[in-house]
Amino acid sequence: MMTNQTSQLSSLKKSMAPYEKIDRGSSIRQLANTLVPLALLWAAAYFSLSVSYGLTLLFAVPAAGFVIRTFIIFHDCCHGSFFKSRKANDILGTITGVLTLVPYRQWKHSHSIHHAGSSNLDKRGIGDIWIMTVEEYAAANPWKRLYYRIYRHPLILFVVGPIAVFVILYRFNAKGARRKERMNTYLTNVLIAALYGLLIWAIGWQAFLLVQLPIVFLSGFLGIWLFYVQHQFEDTYFEHEAEWSYVSAAVEGSSYYKLPKLLQWITGNIGFHHVHHLSPKVPNYNLERAHDASPPLQHATTITIATSLKALRFRLWDEENKTFVSFKEIRARMRQSKQQGEGLKRIKPGLQSE
Repeated sequence: MMTNQTSQLSSLKKSMAPYEKIDRGSSIRQLANTLVPLALLWAAAYFSLSVSYGLTLLFAVPAAGFVIRTFIIFHDCCHGSFFKSRKANDILGTITGVLTLVPYRQWKHSHSIHHAGSSNLDKRGIGDIWIMTVEEYAAANPWKRLYYRIYRHPLILFVVGPIAVFVILYRFNAKGARRKERMNTYLTNVLIAALYGLLIWAIGWQAFLLVQLPIVFLSGFLGIWLFYVQHQFEDTYFEHEAEWSYVSAAVEGSSYYKLPKLLQWITGNIGFHHVHHLSPKVPNYNLERAHDASPPLQHATTITIATSLKALRFRLWDEENKTFVSFKEIRARMRQSKQQGEGLKRIKPGLQSE
């Protein structure tokens, strides 16, 4: 039975081959219908400052959406699935990395590690959001537990996180980064400084911050949220190396985030995350077609905006029951376990006296 299932999953991956073909025309059109609106919305947000800052924030919302769409192009470049030419992907990836504040080669490296070990409990820590198991949390010292609880708090993940990650952390190279990766991070930082410096010179630092900060924060918030909910959902998949399967991790460990059509378009179809993890070479504009053409993929766990909010309660992975649990649930378990332990201590002396 297991062999048959493995064979079916492997053939499922092979069935993605027709959708891995890159359409240069579609890529160029997507580039135009992403970067042009982004520039126009940024300009509109600036000019609206003289009318009302509320109007500026109104323009910042769709502008942040187009930053997310720009990031999807960047993301495809990292997988070599936007253009056929590696050089073209590298150049465009670096440029879109400047616009999204993400160093291309650094993120490409960490993201490839994420894909290679997604849902593998023995390969956590690079390119993912920190997840502890119930057993690890129970065995951790109080300081580590506190640090983990702070890290997993929604205010830290989704409010502090966007600024901390995109504005600060991505300005530095990862430990042990290779020369090409380091140089690309330096280049990205220089180009960001040049672009921001030019805009500040043109419109002044106050106007620049009033426009750019809400766009950076909102796009960062949405980006982290999308990544979070597409791997942390009720029926997800986590296994240790011995039992882990790449295809199972893709199909069962990544969700189908069913979004309204407009949001699906603005997020570059990344809601079809199970398809993307199954075959990262499928360009974002082919993800829906690949999903629709494969009945097994249509049975992937589907979440909506409403049901995805449940993920805010997920804190620890319960290996025994194969599900996420909240801190409240684990506190109750630990308290019960402690009470049972004390009960056994009281029983043992009685047994000995008999």
